[in-house]
Amino acid sequence: MEGRRMRRFGRGVHSNTRSHSPSLLPLHTTPNPNISNSISCWYCDYKITALNQPLFRFGRRYARVLRVWFSIGVGFSLTALFGVTMILLWELGKALHLIHQDTQLGNLSTALLFGFSPTAVSGFSMSLADAGCIFISTVISVSVHEFGHALAAACEGIQMEYIAIFIAALFPGALVAFNYEFLQALPQLTALRVYSAGVWHNAVCCVACGLVLFLLPLILFPFYIYGESPMVLDVSSTSPLSRYLSHGDLIMSLDGVHIHNSQEWMEMTSLIDKMALQSTNHSKYAEGFGRVNGIKGYCVPNIMTEDNQKIQSVGNHSACAEDLTAFETIPCHDMRMSNIGGSEDGHPKRRESAYCLDAKDIVKLNKCGDGWEIITNGSNCICSLDESCLSPLQMLGLSWVEITFSRSLSAECLQHGRNSFSDSKTSDLIESKCRGSFVFVGDVISMARSVRLTAYQPRWAFHIGRYLPDVLERVLMCTFHVSLTLALLNSLPVYFLDGESLLEVTLCHFTSLSTRKREKVLKVCLLGGTLISILVFVRIFFSFV
Repeated sequence: MEGRRMRRFGRGVHSNTRSHSPSLLPLHTTPNPNISNSISCWYCDYKITALNQPLFRFGRRYARVLRVWFSIGVGFSLTALFGVTMILLWELGKALHLIHQDTQLGNLSTALLFGFSPTAVSGFSMSLADAGCIFISTVISVSVHEFGHALAAACEGIQMEYIAIFIAALFPGALVAFNYEFLQALPQLTALRVYSAGVWHNAVCCVACGLVLFLLPLILFPFYIYGESPMVLDVSSTSPLSRYLSHGDLIMSLDGVHIHNSQEWMEMTSLIDKMALQSTNHSKYAEGFGRVNGIKGYCVPNIMTEDNQKIQSVGNHSACAEDLTAFETIPCHDMRMSNIGGSEDGHPKRRESAYCLDAKDIVKLNKCGDGWEIITNGSNCICSLDESCLSPLQMLGLSWVEITFSRSLSAECLQHGRNSFSDSKTSDLIESKCRGSFVFVGDVISMARSVRLTAYQPRWAFHIGRYLPDVLERVLMCTFHVSLTLALLNSLPVYFLDGESLLEVTLCHFTSLSTRKREKVLKVCLLGGTLISILVFVRIFFSFV
């Protein structure tokens, strides 16, 4: 009888099976004819033996260097084992109300333990593309983990029997099978190098993903422009911006502030939403009008308001017809006066000062009001004598946002961008087609989340290439988190994971304990770690629900 070491996500499963090789060290064995692929309703795998000899030769050839490499991994894995054990004890203390529960510390401990934060997952919704990204990232992370074990075993003279790629209940994975009894007979430090190789390689994979993410703009520089303006990859069909933006458009600015990437897009919308809430304290509500946005205004020529439509009264409410927007005249000499939208006696101003105007024409005019402080060239009073400062009327909880975009990825706009010596009239005509502005009134946070952006702009107009940087970023980020989660989970002192083997070998260094006592300590630690881990998983699950 001969034992085999089966590695599945770093788990150790002992299976006593017969082998045709009488040696405990099968250095040059032929493929076992009994090895066959397994298929069932919930599990299927594909066993690979072609990599046995190449990996073994590589491991033996560079054995000295690899031993140093995996010795570093031993230190990291033991540190991770100690760290996650402390976190498990911390979580147990919180569950028993022995430790004060701090939300931030709780999220931090969960992130350190499982590689993700509950706040990041609570609002997560998975699409088909996200599922594909997780599938690819899992295959990469698990393969890195298992190849680490196989290479560490090879440099110690243990040849693996096969590598298997499997799918269990729609979840992908990999495993490595090699001689287990010979591994048990190895010196303790040698065994630790093999056991800790998976966790160590997952940690290195995280560092590699972070480094590639950091250098990705430089790597893609010959083909993409990075950080100039975010490009629209997708607009939700339910998004209010679907009428204006389409795939390939560039977001140029929000309220006149230039946007460089998706992070600035979210930060700017959060700032606008915050400013809108703060401005509520400085605004009055005229009956039937809504809130006068007294901090954002436009210098409208008086001739546009003379023949324009006035606010229509319907009962106790006022509204504009069709696609027109209501504007209220704001005194330019005092933008923060307390009686904006009302007279001194608290009654609404005369409705003759409110107009229904087309927002598309208004956004092209100069700006006035304190709401444009975020614009460097803004000022409180820049309107001429034949102009009036008009501010849009808004309802409570809604924000007025001016968005400027460009369709520069079309062939005509690309050619216009490259040709700087074109005729001025032709240039202005093409410029008007390639650039535009519109106004959004509503919840800016929901609006911002309904658009998917990328900071990479292709140098040439090819359709498929527009998605490549975003796909690479998502795969690298997902691989980082999956590999980190795999490393941390396999460091847990629980049954069937690498933490079990690491803890078992570590306890062997305590020579003051007898073999029977070490076995009892190992069982208590593994049983406690498994129960506490299950408790933490259940608490996290119910916190999500």
